[in-house]
Amino acid sequence: MSPALLEGDGLTRRYGSRRRRMTALEDVTVALPQGASVGLVGESGSGKTTLGRILCALERPDAGVVRFEGRPIDTHVRRTWGAYRRAVQLVFQDPLSALNPHFRAGSAIEAAMTGLYRRPRSQRHKRAQALAEQVGLSPELLDRLPHELSGGQVQRVVIARALAVEPRVLVLDEPVSALDVSVQAQILSLLKRLRADLGLAYLFISHDIAVVEQLCEQIIVMRRGRIVETGPTEALLRAPAQRYTRELIAAVPVPSTYRNPDPPPIQPNFRSPGSEANLSC
Repeated sequence: MSPALLEGDGLTRRYGSRRRRMTALEDVTVALPQGASVGLVGESGSGKTTLGRILCALERPDAGVVRFEGRPIDTHVRRTWGAYRRAVQLVFQDPLSALNPHFRAGSAIEAAMTGLYRRPRSQRHKRAQALAEQVGLSPELLDRLPHELSGGQVQRVVIARALAVEPRVLVLDEPVSALDVSVQAQILSLLKRLRADLGLAYLFISHDIAVVEQLCEQIIVMRRGRIVETGPTEALLRAPAQRYTRELIAAVPVPSTYRNPDPPPIQPNFRSPGSEANLSC
């Protein structure tokens, strides 16, 4: 495996007072190589989102260190801090709450360039239009407010906003969990294409192994703030070592290639006919 682009080493995070202390992460170490797509799976409360937020520098760990290109992230040095915030972007689980309800879609995309990647106003407007096209949004949708868009359209706006600062890593926190299955397939197809076109690395957070199966070549399984299993997607899902991983696979509500190695392979769970026939969903 190639050297890590982004890594967390020995990350620990606790919340609460001394009397009522809750451990969200306990000595977690992860590595994301350049251009890789790694799935982070586990049930609710397993620490997935906390890990994602720490890697995006939205929270600080109580112990451990985050490194980018082998160098520790120093939040006190403005120049390196700004560069890191541009390089690693988070795509939120609830895209509607991630957008200002008073900002039109185009303005939301442009605002990212104003804050983290300063460009002249004319360039920001042109880039916002180009990003909308890149993520499959019709130009006229840029004049709409978030509540006037469908769930899939809002998620595309959030993805375009993350891409506006030309990141190298996307941390995607349950990006399709709130969408209909057909729209999930379109967003997953979009993410595959963007990764190939832009050379992005993904940390894809999900409770649904069937979704992670479609996008990631490696899986990390978390439980109660710890990593319990990790490995290449196909090998891990065909022969999971941990009972907890087997339970996650068994919880998939649709047939899976990895339930039983004996039957012939079936089509991937989330590939719909004409997967990108309607990019504006």
